[in-house]
Amino acid sequence: MPINITMPALSPTMEEGNLAKWLVKEGDKVAPGDVIAEIETDKATMEVEAVDEGTVAKIVVPAGTEGVKVNALIAVLAEEGEDVAAAAKGGDSAAPAKAEAPKAEEKSSPAPEAKPAEQAKQEQPKAAPAPAAQADGSRVFSSPLARRIAKEAGVDIARVTGSGPHGRVVRKDVEAAISGGGAKQASAGAAQQPGAAKPVSDDAVLKLFEEGSYELVAHDGMRKTIARRLLESKLSIPHFYLTIDCELDALLALRAQINASAPLKKTENGEVPAFKLSVNDLIIKATALALRDIPEANVSWTDANMVKHKHADVGVAVSIPGGLITPIVRRADEKSLSVISNEMKDLAKRARERKLKPEEYQGGTTSVSNLGMFGVKDFAAIINPPHATIFAIGAGEQRAVVKNGEIKVANVMSVTLSTDHRAVDGALAAELAQAFKRRIENPMGMLV
Repeated sequence: MPINITMPALSPTMEEGNLAKWLVKEGDKVAPGDVIAEIETDKATMEVEAVDEGTVAKIVVPAGTEGVKVNALIAVLAEEGEDVAAAAKGGDSAAPAKAEAPKAEEKSSPAPEAKPAEQAKQEQPKAAPAPAAQADGSRVFSSPLARRIAKEAGVDIARVTGSGPHGRVVRKDVEAAISGGGAKQASAGAAQQPGAAKPVSDDAVLKLFEEGSYELVAHDGMRKTIARRLLESKLSIPHFYLTIDCELDALLALRAQINASAPLKKTENGEVPAFKLSVNDLIIKATALALRDIPEANVSWTDANMVKHKHADVGVAVSIPGGLITPIVRRADEKSLSVISNEMKDLAKRARERKLKPEEYQGGTTSVSNLGMFGVKDFAAIINPPHATIFAIGAGEQRAVVKNGEIKVANVMSVTLSTDHRAVDGALAAELAQAFKRRIENPMGMLV
């Protein structure tokens, strides 16, 4: 029997991907674990391994195809001993996956006793609602029973997380949403859901410019994802901002001393320092320790709970061609500065090569965005959900400061903390900012 190979979901949020390259061709034999293709998501390029053994009978989606939906058929595999040509014809090019057996919850009930014709007509069940669609037009996979229950309860099934095969929404998911009070349909007069803003059409914009004075560059998956997430964040999270100034002289002196004392290691190019700390490495450590000092701010907001994190996982914004990505230094509060430095260099390198794994850039408990290296004095960053905070780092510069009644010159940087006001109130945000300032201005404490 032909085996359908479908577009895998390489992360919990992935909805579609680009089939960058096939590493096999029709007629090739594959075994479980063999790498058969490369898939580009919005943030990375990942290898896909074969799950079954057999012969590639048909490649349905050619290399270079963009916007392939998760669970869409991409190739057909012939089982061992099966006729390859027959398998190629037998593969269902329209089916996203093998047919699923009906769930027990959706099986028909025992036939009721015979009733008069008029009564039977009145009690005929209504047709199941049509499959729901998300705001971007993609279908929400759900069972007919789940759709009917959702419709009767006024629940937006597109906002219900499915627990069935391939994320399919089933009855128990809808019932859980109803009991939890979530996923209700927006009323007719309610504001649009985040991310559902009216799109700006090309025609509305292009008519403002002279024909031939511009060129059109289509949005890639990364840019679309960045736009969607920023819109969701700005419209759904009540941002609160505060700015502090941190003196850097002690930190810069300590950094120079640590780098000068770094041990040497042998490489192909001779002996080189085992590490070289950047100012950003010290900022990452200070951020993590500030969250450890103020654990009430190391949180994430959900509609039902405050998620209190036990470790400080710091995401660091890295600019890459076409956008940015936020690789995460896990448990940064527990790691030495040299480990953070080397780990960050590796993450940034692989981020620019689009080789990060989803678990290396998804999640985290806070973020750092540093534009100081570009000469930016101060700015306010947009929170990256599920974080409740983000530190926007400005440039360090010499400024006149007053110390003990005298004017002195000091290296100072401005830092703006953006917080989710639902999770981190103003006073708590101020405590976190002051904890960060203490760590930056007394950097020796980061070594113990």
